[in-house]
Amino acid sequence: MKIIQLILLIITLNITLNAQYQVVIIDETDSPNEPSIEVNPNNTDEIVAGANLNSYYYSDDGGNSWTEQTLESPEYGVWGDPAIACDLNGDFYFFHLSNPSVSGNWIDRIVCQKSTDGGISWNDGTYAGLNGSKVQDKEWISIDRSNNNIYVTWTQFDAYNSSITNDYSNIMFSKSEDAGETWSSAIQINQTSGDCLDDDNTVEGAVPAVGPNGEIYVAWAGKKADGTNGIVFDKSTDQGASWLSEDVFVTTFPGGWAYDVPGIYRCNGLPVTKCDTSGGAYNGTIYINWTDQENGTDDTDVWLIKSVDGGVSWSNKIRVNNDAIGNGKHQFLTWMDIDQTNGKLYFVFYDRRNYSDNKTDVYLAISDDGGTSFENVKISESPFNPSSTVFFGDYTNISVHNGKVVPIWARADGGNMSIRTIVSDGSGIEREEDFLVSEVYPNPSDNEFYFSFKLSEESAISLSVIDILGNEIYSIHNNEELSRGKYVRTFNAKDYNLDSGIYFFKFSDGKNIKTTKIIYQK
Repeated sequence: MKIIQLILLIITLNITLNAQYQVVIIDETDSPNEPSIEVNPNNTDEIVAGANLNSYYYSDDGGNSWTEQTLESPEYGVWGDPAIACDLNGDFYFFHLSNPSVSGNWIDRIVCQKSTDGGISWNDGTYAGLNGSKVQDKEWISIDRSNNNIYVTWTQFDAYNSSITNDYSNIMFSKSEDAGETWSSAIQINQTSGDCLDDDNTVEGAVPAVGPNGEIYVAWAGKKADGTNGIVFDKSTDQGASWLSEDVFVTTFPGGWAYDVPGIYRCNGLPVTKCDTSGGAYNGTIYINWTDQENGTDDTDVWLIKSVDGGVSWSNKIRVNNDAIGNGKHQFLTWMDIDQTNGKLYFVFYDRRNYSDNKTDVYLAISDDGGTSFENVKISESPFNPSSTVFFGDYTNISVHNGKVVPIWARADGGNMSIRTIVSDGSGIEREEDFLVSEVYPNPSDNEFYFSFKLSEESAISLSVIDILGNEIYSIHNNEELSRGKYVRTFNAKDYNLDSGIYFFKFSDGKNIKTTKIIYQK
């Protein structure tokens, strides 16, 4: 039997496993969707997440385990659109819309609640943007790491879903200089308004980013004065007191930002703005990430565009997903972040490159050359097949710091909703071609596990078995020089009197680290 297992394992040596990371289910009750997540840069074991309508989650062990609670704001209420941020002191902020049953009018302000204990408890909240009965919708936040200013941008509707000609949507801005205690009066920063139909002609998707000298950059789905739809950019160099006299039109939006993807209740390609403040080779570069259907309604792609001169000029569009161009596959609902310790770019998005139907994976894309090239890595453990009658949100999200990469996404197995993340070992997400790792076989096992790897050159190899807390149980290789070739190693779990549960093979070739989950069942 062992010989047969070994032969089967060697046959699969040339298979590259994409999902080499432990997928963690954060929540699978009450249909959670549209999640947001943030890592504490002072302590990357502390992570806070949120989901529609009023759930929050916190982890103090790097995302391995999570506690779920219900967020409450007695004065303003909680009505979805979660957005999480963390400041210089390690305090977390949970931004959301107001609840009409508590605050009065429907989503009439942007509410900010603060936690000083890693997301365990939250204050009652403050707010920005109250403007009569006008609707304040989908806020995003950026915090200036030099002075702890908090900047928030969002869309204001004169009347939501109104078709009246003189009802407009606009991009609003407010800031707090006292850690969320008070907020400046909201100001409109766009020059050309949109309509209120929450569709292609509505201005939406404003995400602020802070530059290395305190600049504030914002891009959104907007339009030129002549009505041409596209991505529009604005900036402030005085902490939001003044903005450009004329917004910069960055690029067109082929197919519009509100598009259809089969099996998805609602989909959008709204842009995400980030700026490199790492001090590295790409310091000051502004990036805008979005999705659109330039290649046809049956082919959605993830895009990036960048500016190295403060938004004066912009590069050509750069395609982030690296499957065949024009292959009729959908990649959608993207989000990006920058590891500000090294300037690496990380993107998370849904992806159907591997299927001819509506089955959907989740991918990461990584760039370490300023968005010139990208490696794509599948991180979901299996595909899901969504139902077009089930809403699973308008956004994914990702937070990265010092090699800690924490994406979050909603998974819709038909009508069964969950939100998930992955746990990496702190070294970041590695490129697939650096070394090949086959599946562990058998897995689960009640006895022996076989682990295979292929080296393209002589390397110093370390291979060990660790438990879920990172404790080493067994070392197979410890920085041992191995020549180019294929290898199979065996681990007998019974020899170590282990309890049933999850363990990991941790493999390093001196340049890269990968961990592979194994399940031992006595």
